Amino acid sequence: MEICDKKINDLVGENYLYASVLYYFGIQFYNYSEQTLDQACKARGLNTRSVIRSLESANRAANPSLSLASLPVDLVIAYLKHTHFTFVKQQLPYLVNLINHLNAPQVPIAKDLQLLFPLFVEDFIHHIYQEEDTLFNYITLLHQATAREYNQGQLYFEMEKHSIRKYAVEHETHDDEMIGIREITDHYAVGPHTSLHLRVLYSELENFERELRTHANVENDILFPKSILLEKTVNEMLRQKIKLN
Repeated sequence: MEICDKKINDLVGENYLYASVLYYFGIQFYNYSEQTLDQACKARGLNTRSVIRSLESANRAANPSLSLASLPVDLVIAYLKHTHFTFVKQQLPYLVNLINHLNAPQVPIAKDLQLLFPLFVEDFIHHIYQEEDTLFNYITLLHQATAREYNQGQLYFEMEKHSIRKYAVEHETHDDEMIGIREITDHYAVGPHTSLHLRVLYSELENFERELRTHANVENDILFPKSILLEKTVNEMLRQKIKLN
């Protein structure tokens, strides 16, 4: 059977990732479950072949750590900021949509998730913006200082106020951000009678958690070591400048 003739429900059942691809085309799989892909695309005014190409090319991103390790710290920060943007503007809204459309009478855990997940999202977004406004801005200032682009008084003041090692220790204590979600879902456990909707949701939650771990590893294993060395270099640079004066 051609993929365009398959029902949406069957497509998503074959590959849960298809649900997120279809979502970005405006096709919520639970609203079009009995329609074929071609019928759903026509209902949305979409080119079926374009949607099929997106489905066929869908793939989870590979672990970026190896390629990032050789990059300067400013490009590592650019990567992390892009990941933040993807989390906030794409993945979290999709997860919220899946949770909000759970059928509460048929899915006992729905109400718990609908209560807890928005709290997680609020805390998570606050953490991201705080990290960008403090840690990332400080590291960027250190990086600019190595290129002699700095105000000595401001640089000294910021280095008195911040510490990369302190940020690194604090970061490790907040790495397991999804522990509450994981516990109330019994570690995303599914059974033979678990609905397709819940299977898709749990698959996406697991994937999001894996991506958070990858993100944390990039910060812990690449960003912080590079930044500690950078801070040491700038600190020595300031000491030498003071001696010359």
